[in-house]
Amino acid sequence: MSNEADHIESGADKDTSEQSVTPSPHRGSAPQASPPRIVSAEDIMETAKGVTNMVLAHEIMVNQSFQVKPPELPEGSLERKVKEIVHQAFWDYLEAQLKEDPPQYGHVIQQLAEIKETLLSFLLPGHSHLRSQIEAVLDLTLIQQQAEKQALDVGALSNFIIEMMGSLCAPCRDDDVSKLKEITEFVPLLKAILSLLDLMKLDMANFAVSSIRPHLMQQSVEYERNKFQEFLDKQPNALDYTEKWLKDTLENMRQVSSTAASSAPPAILPANVHNQAYLRLLKWEHLSEPFPETMLMDQTRFQEMQQMTEKLVLLSSILLIVYTTTGEAISGLPGLMEMLKNTVHAMLADMHTLSFNLQETLVTTGEKLCMELNQCLTKHGYTTLSTDQKNTLMGQISATTHPENTVRQLMDSRVQSYLLATLECSQHKTPLPIPGGLAPISKELKELSVRLSCLVNFNKLVFSPFYQKILQKCFSSEGCASTET
Repeated sequence: MSNEADHIESGADKDTSEQSVTPSPHRGSAPQASPPRIVSAEDIMETAKGVTNMVLAHEIMVNQSFQVKPPELPEGSLERKVKEIVHQAFWDYLEAQLKEDPPQYGHVIQQLAEIKETLLSFLLPGHSHLRSQIEAVLDLTLIQQQAEKQALDVGALSNFIIEMMGSLCAPCRDDDVSKLKEITEFVPLLKAILSLLDLMKLDMANFAVSSIRPHLMQQSVEYERNKFQEFLDKQPNALDYTEKWLKDTLENMRQVSSTAASSAPPAILPANVHNQAYLRLLKWEHLSEPFPETMLMDQTRFQEMQQMTEKLVLLSSILLIVYTTTGEAISGLPGLMEMLKNTVHAMLADMHTLSFNLQETLVTTGEKLCMELNQCLTKHGYTTLSTDQKNTLMGQISATTHPENTVRQLMDSRVQSYLLATLECSQHKTPLPIPGGLAPISKELKELSVRLSCLVNFNKLVFSPFYQKILQKCFSSEGCASTET
């Protein structure tokens, strides 16, 4: 490892005249925005470390369900098998030591030392009494002496450890602690204690994350901004795609404004460009178009929200078609809307998998909805759908497979308008009205808007200085005087 590092460093010293900074983390060759700079191996390693830490801090802030989880090796993998073999060998060896005459307690004492350290780590500054108890009972010097004299009472030590774990664990671990008392063999008990202590460490870490999250906002904003600036110093072209993203958004807005019916279209403000740019990310061509650098850590989240948006648009389109085609007969039937919604939702569950065939699924969905409608109409004494009505309904549902379908475009426009309104009014507590036709998906749409707003607002806080500089250049190039956000 050191030889490779030495080779990299010597190569950097030898060929500095030929080396320049690479443009961007997801970029091939791109025009340089500033003169080339020499990048050493240390710079690269430090940058990578900084980006990794920044990703973790970002994850904690934007993911409200973030939790520290134990590492899990894939089932059947070589790493998992090796780990299981090594662990089993250790416990077999420990058990063999205790069966010797006299018993050997060397490895047991090592495990007791680890347990003691873990229990002490759970204590708060005010837990002086518990600290004294742990120090007294798990006195390793005394335990060593007792082991040498064959007077070590491992049962008493185990009971003390279990009781202490019960007083320090989260309520969700009470049952696990109680199960420890049912284990009679010492080695399996010690193994179970250490396993449960690992889970308690995770509980403590997750509690700490949830406790400090409200106090981390400003620090996280400054931390991410500074880390990105450090990255930008080493990668001068690291905002090329962000600049293109904002410029393209501004150009699209100007084109729409120029074709508007109004003779005096409203002025385009930087804040409007921001929000429209974020909304464009919900229709991004991820496979062919590079994502803005400032949004890279959230690209997966935007892909998930994009898929959710597409599914909600299609779901609302189908339900609107059903109710407009079938007429007033079903408009007031209790529970029908929810039943139809659940049916369509289930049919579209795998909508974004590679094996999913939308056309075939919509045909099947139309047939199933017609059957459910007829059952419901019969139950309430109404005339069932005629053959012409069924064919019309199924045909209109199948037609929504095309993105340019009129109903689908209408629902998409309303969803986009609602999401844009939530971004523009994100600071107001008054809930926005749900556009017509979207009432059946109001719960899912609100959840999506909250998720999008949280992500966007945090991104604005972190990267607003970078965005403002880009927009100042964009607006000044068009002779716009004011670019204040």
